[in-house]
This record gives sequence, structure tokens and C-alpha cells, in this order.
Amino acid sequence: MDAPIATLMPTTPITPTAADYGEPPSSETQPNKRRRKKSIVWDYFTVETVGAGCTRAYCKQCKKSFAYITGSKLAGTSHLKRHITMGICPVTRQKNQQTPPPPGFKPGNATDPPKRRYRSSPGLTGIPFNQDRCSQEIAKMIIMHDYPPHIVEHPGFIDFVHTLQPQFNVVSFNTIQGDCVALYLKEKQSLMNFIREIPGRVNLTLDLWTSNQTLGYAILTGHFIDGDWNLHRRILNVVTIPSPDSDFAFNQALVVCLSDWHLESKLLTLTLDKSFSNEIINRNLRGFISVKNPLMLHGQLLIRNCYTRVISRLAQDALGAMEETVKKIRESVKYVKTSDAHEERFFELKEQLQVPSTKDLFIDDQTKWNTTYHMLVAANELKEVFACLESTDPDYMMAPSMEDWKRVEILCIFLKYFLDAANILTSSTYPTATVFYHEVSKIQLELTQASMSGDSFISNLTRPLKEAFDEYWKDCFLILAIAAVIDPRFKMKLIEFSFSRIYGEDAGIWFKAVDDGIHELFHEYIVLSLPLPDTFMEAENEGMLKTEIHLEGTSQDRTPLEGNCQEGTIGEGTQGVPQEETARGPSEDIPSQEVLYHQESHSQDILYHQDAHCQEVVSQDMHLITIGDGLSDFEVYITELTSSQPMKSELDQYLEEPLVPRTQEFDILDWWKLNQLKYPTLSRMASDILSIPLSTVTPDSVFDTISKKIDSYRSSLRPVTLEALICAKDWLQYGSVSSEISNAIVKMEL
Repeated sequence: MDAPIATLMPTTPITPTAADYGEPPSSETQPNKRRRKKSIVWDYFTVETVGAGCTRAYCKQCKKSFAYITGSKLAGTSHLKRHITMGICPVTRQKNQQTPPPPGFKPGNATDPPKRRYRSSPGLTGIPFNQDRCSQEIAKMIIMHDYPPHIVEHPGFIDFVHTLQPQFNVVSFNTIQGDCVALYLKEKQSLMNFIREIPGRVNLTLDLWTSNQTLGYAILTGHFIDGDWNLHRRILNVVTIPSPDSDFAFNQALVVCLSDWHLESKLLTLTLDKSFSNEIINRNLRGFISVKNPLMLHGQLLIRNCYTRVISRLAQDALGAMEETVKKIRESVKYVKTSDAHEERFFELKEQLQVPSTKDLFIDDQTKWNTTYHMLVAANELKEVFACLESTDPDYMMAPSMEDWKRVEILCIFLKYFLDAANILTSSTYPTATVFYHEVSKIQLELTQASMSGDSFISNLTRPLKEAFDEYWKDCFLILAIAAVIDPRFKMKLIEFSFSRIYGEDAGIWFKAVDDGIHELFHEYIVLSLPLPDTFMEAENEGMLKTEIHLEGTSQDRTPLEGNCQEGTIGEGTQGVPQEETARGPSEDIPSQEVLYHQESHSQDILYHQDAHCQEVVSQDMHLITIGDGLSDFEVYITELTSSQPMKSELDQYLEEPLVPRTQEFDILDWWKLNQLKYPTLSRMASDILSIPLSTVTPDSVFDTISKKIDSYRSSLRPVTLEALICAKDWLQYGSVSSEISNAIVKMEL
């Protein structure tokens, strides 16, 4: 007796043909005697030619014929499959009823769809099962998607995994916790090797996350530019702080970060926010930075306010000034959006009034101030509809007045300034420090002018905002302006232009502060590059001693340059600027970097002049007028002439060159990469400044109105596990650092 149809179905992969998809065969695929038909239906059908250009398929069981090929048209095989699999063939159906089905066989009926036959992917059937790799992938999944590590013990997850791979031994919580930490340590070592090779400095941000357990978590993030001039942002540490209110709690977190990543000599700036810091904490941190990094403006580069949180506070203060009106609009939107009937009626009124607005109403999320702004903008464009709804719906009694709408429109103008300023931080790539100055100066200008407005509502709204923003401006204008000067499209011209609009006649004082500040910072970078090897300094001192012996008894013929040689200024020049000169503030009259250049060129002139003078002494003893080619005196003359002309520093040369045209495609990092040979010292300074972070928050928290909080589950994890989950997630979203290192090595070899 023949076996049932279900048991006769082959289990090997089937390669479909054009006929299987109902497509007409090409000249190369026309059925012929030499081509084997691969469709399963040909186990149950035969093909016979019944006339010119007409071929039919016959069922081997019931002998019924079906259309197959008529002229150039191909009927396909779908109807033939249905005849077999759906039990249409009477002979096959009768045999199936007489034969007991095998275990697990589920009989179908005429309404069941034909079973789909899946093709196995070539090359996958031979891959052996790897338990360790599966465990590592689960750890990676938990890290990347914030799944709780206890998910491996959830019954639903266990059933799902066993369905996919019965051989997999589900790991315990402790095991997967160890796998997550191991992945974190592996990525940390790669990142540590990467940071060790960067040529410049690292800038840090310190943010405070809270929890329901009154614990604090210091999030330290590093910002730096690598040797290929790519800007990087990486979370480096998550330090648990038992007492966030302690005056020295953040010092300890900073010590952990600097020690962990060997950044004691690489730190440039630290950015935090006043929402969790006070004057005592700021003073402690500034003193700590000064000890660890005494040259960089003596610890002045402590940025005490987070740019994003300053903007967020301004937006919240502006919304708070109109709290009642905003609440009235929010309730109006709720009235429309929480009822289908109300929303339908609102839409009908909009159509009748022909309001051109294309914005949809939505209820804001009060933890994101930008959603409140968008709600107000959309509602303001539909204010006529709300007014009409009030007159037609007796249940709606909360419509804002026309005066309220006018004030909301003014409010939205200033919120738009804040929104634009915050949006620069929402892109996938972190911006360089140059972009912040324009947004901050624009807000400063607008608030300054608005606070003096003759409209009492505008002045009362913006005056408190200006007072709050003035504090941030005074703290950060110097670093913001220095970053703008590093942009070759603006340099000092943008500072001069914007200060004249903001300060009027007093602009010169602020402009000089920026000019002195950038020159002082550049001077400190020169100091870092000046120290010479001890052997070279000893050779110089020995040469100077010999010169003093030769010059003894000839002081009456000594030139001013020779007199300086005897006084020993070489030693001073090679050791850099004295401490008291280094400590000068921006108000000193003599730019400090010029002193260094004069000393360096002065030392070279002295060495050369000593040589020439010794030759003159010898020539007098031998009664010769000239020696060598007779041009030694000319070379001495040229040396004295050039030494009397002041040398321009790299910074002054950069500032005096024309501005680079502003174009859409301009990339400031590429520009400095191409010009680093022209400005070797200034480019190192630019690399460090461009990576200075003005914000401490992550891109997804830019518009938050509340501080970030660690949930109760994560707070219950071990500190090392929590740090591993947060840091590794941040690193994995940028890809493995080890691949970046290998790519850099390949570039160097090429």
C-alpha cells in the first residue's frame, strides 16, 4: 500500500524554478527531455503533449489532466500542488483515509494553505554549536539594550532559547554577570591603549545621576581628538558616591578616573554643573586641577556650568513665568485629544474655518521641555479653532483669551532661541567647541535687547532670564571665545563683531580679555615644548664659560649682545620663562610668548656671535684682516640685523592671515589636520580646545527637566557590574576600539 502524501514529501532542500513562481520560461528554460524538473509536483504528475503547442499535466493517481503549457503561456505548478496537498485528488484522499497517519501527523483540509517549504542556507548546516559564543552574545545583548542580567533566569527567555537551540545550557545570573564584566574589561583595555596613543590632552565632564536609595553616581566622560583628527566622546567611569553632599566626594571620583586611565598629566578642562555643586566643591576641584595640571591657566579651566542645563533652566523659567497660561493650553489640548468625539468636532471646525495649519495637536511630556514648546506652537496656530470650540461646545470652558495667545506667541519666540541652542547637541556626532559661541552670544544679545524693551511683558519676561544667563556668560565667555578664535573662518573678527553689538563702547575691555587669554594659553603650550635635554644645556654652559675666558680684558670693545652673553642669559632662555612671568594674568603689558621667542632667537644669536668673536681675536693675533672666504663679518651683520626685528609667533601669524571662506562643506578638524605642519604648536593647542565639552549630559537627555536617575534594579547591582553595563554600552555603540587601532596601524604602514 502506498504511503500517505505527507510522508512522501521529500525533506531535502528544493530549488524553485521559474515555473514554480508562475513565470514564463525563457528559451533556455523551456522544458525538454534533457532538463530534469525539480518541483515536487512531478512526483505525482506526468507531462504529455496533446497538440501543437499544447502540453497538459496528468495526475498519476486519478488521471485527471490540468493545463500546463499553451503556446507561449505557462500555467505554472501552483494548481497542481493544491490538487495533491489539499486532498482534492480523490484517489489520494481515499488512500490517506485507509492508512493510519504517522506520529505527529496533522491532517489538513481543503481550507488549509499549502505548507511552505524552506530552503536551508548553504554553508550553515556544517557550523558547530558554540556554547561560549552564545553566552558572549547574550552578554552583549544585555549591555546594548539595557536588559536586566536576571533575564537569563526568566522562564520565558529559557523556553525561547531552548526552542531556538535545545543544546544551549542556559547560564545563571552570576555567570552572565561575569561575562558582562569580562566584555567590559576587554573593551576597556582596548580603549586605554587607544587613549595612551593620542597626541593631545583629554577633557572631562562630571555629571551626577541619582537613585531612590539616596546614592549618587558620578559619570565621568572623556573628550579627546586622536592622531587622525577625529573627535571622540567616551564614558570612562561610573563611580558610586555614598554621600553626594560631601564637599570632597567629587574629588575622589576624579582621582579614580585620572588614576584608572593614567590621565594625571593629560587633563586640560573639567566641566560640571552648579545643580549639584557649590562654591566649596568648585574650590576643591579647582585646587585639585591646579595641582595636577599647574600650567593650564592655573586651574582656571574649570567650567562650572553645563551648557545644556543652563539652556534647560532658561526654558523652564520662561515657561514658569507663564505657568497659568501654559496650563490652560495644556488642558485645552487634553480636552480635544482624550475624546474621539471632541477631536472629530475640532477637526470639523478647523475645516470650516479653513485654518491652514498642518500641525497636529499633542499632549506634551513635562519631563521634556521641547515637547511643551511644540505643543504651544501647534496650539497657537489653531487658536481660532479653540475660540470657535468654546462658543459651540458648552462643556469646553477653558479657552485662552486672545491676549493669552499673543503672549504665548512671544514666549515661543524666545523658546525657539533656546531650542536652536540645544539642538546642536542632539546629533549623533558630538560638536566641536567652536559651535557654542555663536549660539551663546546670540542668546546674550537677544536677552540684552529684550530686557530693555518698552513692552512691559517682554521686559518682565526676559529680565530674570538675562540675569541668570549673565552668570553663565561671565564664567564661560573666555573659553567660548577662545574656541571661536581657533575657527579659521572667524578668528578674532567674530569676537570683535559680537562684542561691539553686546557691549557697545565697553567692547574693548572684553575684547582685550580674550586677546590676552588666548596669548597666555598659547604661551603655556610653548613652555611645554621648550625644555631641552640636560646634555645640550651642559654643552651650552660649557661653551659660555669658554667664551668668558676669551673675552676677558676686552670689555671696552664688547657689543651689547656680547655683554648679554657674559651675564648668562642662555641659561635663562633654555629653562623657559621664570615663574613670576608664567603667573602673569591677562592684563600684563608684555605678551609672554614674545618673551620666549626673543629668548630663543637671542640664545642662537649669542652662540653664533661668540664663534665670530673668537675668530676675530685669532685674526688680530696673526695680523690678518679676514679669514675664510671673507664674508664672516657680513654674516654677523645680517644676524644682528635680523635679531633686532621682532619675530611673530604662530598665533600672531594665524590671526593676521585672511579668514577662510564660510562654506557648507567646511570641516574644522580637516582644516587643522592639513595645517598642523604650518602651525605645529598652535595645532596642538587647537586639538585640545576643539574637544572641550561644554555640556555634561548625553544627547538623549538634552531637553530633560529632571536629573537622570538610576532605577532601583540597577542600584541593587554590584558597583563594578553597574559600571560595566553603562560604560560598555557607550563603547559598543561606536564599535570596537580595537578595530580603530588596527585601521590606524594600517594607515601608518601605508
